[in-house]
Amino acid sequence: MARTAVIKKHGGPEEFVIEDRPVGDPGPGELRIRHEACGLNFIDVYQRTGLYPMDLPHALGMEAAGVVEAVGEGVSHLKPGDRAAYAAQPPGAYTEERVMPAAQVCPLPDDLSFEQGAAMMLKGLTVQYLFHRTTPLKKGDTVLFHAAAGGVGLIACQWARSEGITLIGTAGTDEKCALALEHGASHCINYRSSDWSKEVRDLTGGKGVDVVMDAVGKDTFEGSLDSLRPLGMMISFGNASGAVPPLDIGMLGKKGSLKITRPTLFTHIARHEDCQEMARMLFGKVVAGDVTIRIDQRFPLDDVAEAHRTLEARKTTGSTVRTL
Repeated sequence: MARTAVIKKHGGPEEFVIEDRPVGDPGPGELRIRHEACGLNFIDVYQRTGLYPMDLPHALGMEAAGVVEAVGEGVSHLKPGDRAAYAAQPPGAYTEERVMPAAQVCPLPDDLSFEQGAAMMLKGLTVQYLFHRTTPLKKGDTVLFHAAAGGVGLIACQWARSEGITLIGTAGTDEKCALALEHGASHCINYRSSDWSKEVRDLTGGKGVDVVMDAVGKDTFEGSLDSLRPLGMMISFGNASGAVPPLDIGMLGKKGSLKITRPTLFTHIARHEDCQEMARMLFGKVVAGDVTIRIDQRFPLDDVAEAHRTLEARKTTGSTVRTL
């Protein structure tokens, strides 16, 4: 049996219950993993509220790290006793132990802690696909990145610096802006105290940025489009402030033949080989010191509701893990 955080209906953080659930043995293509730490991400909030509906009751959580306990037939890249980390479907990481598909579970280098593994997988693989798999980016390009002091944002700031890309960040306080700058942002704008889209234009000499990476959604969408250069790419990859309203596609032409995409991590990591290659690049960045995984909040599993409240109130910086 494993202690597990479950929701039985969509709603607020108060819907979480902690219950003992049977674990079982892995079948073909599966493994059983004992968690040492699990991560917290906005997709967990979307699933809890029903923005991303799911069959209930269900455990939540998409990201964790721990030790492989057993593997099923056909699993060859991991064995019992291996350290491992993942960001993967289906949800269920808020638990002490689980059986799950093995394809997106990745060997965790000995140089990295379980907390680092739990904090980096979903966020770090997201940054990997944003910078390497979504649209061509090269040294000297300019990116606008919203929520630059969050878990994904701080990794993105460092990633951009390591590859010679100018990153203009936004954040909600001067303190968060300072944090983004400390981690490699070239500029950071407090969007609560300035006309941030105008400031982006000023910082780029009126040209606009090559790419916008926006996980905020409704509150930043129009300003993000206004921040792009002609033929620029808008990457909308989250909805922290709510879903983006329906788009008049003709607007893209009027604003300079802009491009737009709405990717998801789970499309990019669907193939086992792609997922493992992306993870190796991420681990390499961290082991080499190009990217530091900053963990600013820790909550025990019993405090999962409070962890969600803190994230939704935008009171977090860096990454958040639940200890087990």
